[in-house]
Formats: sequence, structure tokens, C-alpha cells
Amino acid sequence: MALRSMALSEWLSHLEQGPRGGIALGLDRVRVLALRLGIRFDCPVILVGGTNGKGSTCAMLESILTQAGYRTALYTSPHLLRFNERARLAQQAMDDETLLASFEAVEAARGDEALTFFEFTSLAVFHAFMQAKPEVLIAEIGLGGRLDAVNILDPDCAIVTAIDIDHAEWLGNTREQIAWEKAHIYRPGRPAICSDPAPPQSLIDHAEKIGADLYLFGRDFNYAGDRQQWSFAIRDRRRASLAYPALRGANQLLNASGVLAALDALRMRLPIPAHAVRQGFALVDLPGRFQVLPGQPTVILDVAHNPHAVAHLAANLDQMGFFPETYAVFGMLKEKDVEASLRAITSRVQHWMLCSLPGARGQSADALAQKLSENKLLAVDALGKSAQFSCHESPAAAFAAARGQAQDNDRIVVFGSFLTVADVLAGRG
Repeated sequence: MALRSMALSEWLSHLEQGPRGGIALGLDRVRVLALRLGIRFDCPVILVGGTNGKGSTCAMLESILTQAGYRTALYTSPHLLRFNERARLAQQAMDDETLLASFEAVEAARGDEALTFFEFTSLAVFHAFMQAKPEVLIAEIGLGGRLDAVNILDPDCAIVTAIDIDHAEWLGNTREQIAWEKAHIYRPGRPAICSDPAPPQSLIDHAEKIGADLYLFGRDFNYAGDRQQWSFAIRDRRRASLAYPALRGANQLLNASGVLAALDALRMRLPIPAHAVRQGFALVDLPGRFQVLPGQPTVILDVAHNPHAVAHLAANLDQMGFFPETYAVFGMLKEKDVEASLRAITSRVQHWMLCSLPGARGQSADALAQKLSENKLLAVDALGKSAQFSCHESPAAAFAAARGQAQDNDRIVVFGSFLTVADVLAGRG
């Protein structure tokens, strides 16, 4: 079938196959194509990197800037249900027709240049955004920072959120190594925000080496709050009587502080009235981040897929009150640190519904069960009763089994991967 006649789903399937489908870090290929396509933005650009909290940070930026009257473009990855979720214009997912036109433009400009799935689709989204002429562009770094395709953009401000060990095979196996990679989204002389409360020295050193205007949480900005409201302070300025973000989780004030630090740093180009901050936090929505579904039993969806994120999920579960039994629908990719992730949450779970994930990177339910058993990670209650586990062919099947066993006053938590949450959401229909 000719590429020009393919539907978006066929394009995506085509790009996922063959030599262009894997991961290949480096900016040379993407820069060459960006020049051929004439990709450039005259509006302010905000890059968001980090290990955890990127999605929440992007969502809050988009929501506040929209409430302030700006026409936003937002690029994130991965998606949950539809690829179009990755490209949002004025808070709406871009339609197939617009994306297809940019896919064809990239294909025409590509020539013999080999591109990965992420490189090709990133260029296509940027091309589509360029045609749309947004008033501000927010872009999430996909993997790392230094060599990620999104880093071809020239940000007016860059945010690095919480840093932890993930994608170690690409970025290094220490926080210092990973932070150094992520710090490369900073630019000389421009605001460089870090909302990690314990930033690795490598990030600080790189920011200082290039002359970035570094804002550190705890040094340059901070927050304080009680049960009703919170306040934010940055250098010699302060915002008081703030409402809590609609996103759930104890870590969201840290993300919100990074957002406000970035907006403060850009205040001369992007003025934000107080009401836009209030409304933006109140209306922000992001599926799959400690998302509590209505009804009984209580269902929590969380894309936590590394030990740091799972530890936050565990802490958030602890704040929910008492539930007699907790069922965990859990599926994870092979390259993730399954054992450390499980240790962070296992004491809260009485029933493990382990599920296989698809694709070459997907881990089988049997492999997860083996890790649970070999590492003695099943919780034992005060009466000596051990947590139970069962294996299922998919997250949707595991969720159905959990729904069949759980009582109305129990809870089900679905986590471990975007794929795990996506399959459950798709099954709910």
C-alpha cells in the first residue's frame, strides 16, 4: 500500500516495524530533518524532563496557560489509548487528518535518512504544531535529555522533575549519571528549573558550567501548606492562598512548585494572572496518575513503572484510609527494576493479579510470579497468612479477575506500566 493512502493506524504500524522502529539516541538525524522541514517556533518553548512527574508537570502548565488565555501546544509520550493524545493543541488531541499531512511531509523530506519511530513521529508532531502557530509550546522529553529527539527544540525555559534510576541501559545506573543526561535540556542564560528536592551535583555542575539561570527547589523556590491551602515562594516573590491541584498525590505540590517556578521565570513573556493559576490547578486532569475511578470497589490507576514512582504510589495509598483488602493488577516491562518496585509497595497488597504484557519488551505473568516468590516479596499478616497471587494473560483479564473477587469496600490498584493501565482503560470501554 502506498504510504500516502494509509490511515494513521497503518502509518504507526509501518513505523513500528523494521530498522526504523527501535531506540537510537542521538540528535544528528533529527536536526538534519528539522532543517529540511523548516521546523522553528517563534513562541516561548518549555521543555520538561525528569524521571517521574513529567506528565503531571506538563498537564499543569497546559491547564494554567490555557486559563490565562494562551493557545497551547503540548507534546507528551507515551500515550494511553490513542497516539493522538501525544499531540494536543488548545487542550484537544490533534485529528488524524492534520497528523497524516505532517507524516507525509516528514516522509517526503526524509529521503534515505533512517529514523526511529520516536524520531519520525516527533518531527511530524513538531511540523504540525509549527503550522498551527501556538502561543506557547510545552514538550516532554521522552528519554533522558541530552540525546533525546525532543532536545532539538530551543527552550526558553527547561524543567527537570524528580530524578531516579530508570532506562539505566541508556542513561547510566546512578542518579548522578542520569541527572547529567537530563541537565542537557538546560540552555545558557535561560531559566533552568529543578523540582527534585535532592538534586544530584552533576545537574548543578552542568547548569553552572553552561551559565544557565538555575532555580533549585529549597534554595530558590519552596512551598508550605496546610489542609486547606498552600503558598509558594520564589526568590523575592510569593503566591499565597493557593488551592491544591486537582491531581491526586502527595508529590503533586512538588510538581506544582516547579510549574510555578517556570511560569515566574517567564513572567515577562507569559504574564499569568492569579485567577488563571487557581483555575488551572482546579481543572487539570491527567488519566493514569493516581486516578481514582468512581464506584465500588475503589479502583486506582497509576502508570508508576519504577521504584521511585511506586514508592510515591504506596505513600498515596497510605493516605486513603482503611480498606480490608487490596488487589494489585500488576504488569511490568522486562527492563524495569521489578524487585525494587515490588518492595516499595508489597506490604499494602493482599492479592496480586499478575499479568503478561505484549511485545518483545513485555514481561510474562509467570516471570513476575517467580520474582515475587524467589525474593520472598509476598506480605504476611499478623496471623501468618501470606498474600496470594494468580497469573493472567493480560491486564484486562487480571482486572476482571480482581473485580470478580473484591468486595465493595476493598480496593484495586492497577500499576506497573502505561500498557497495564491502558489495557484496563480500553477494557472499560
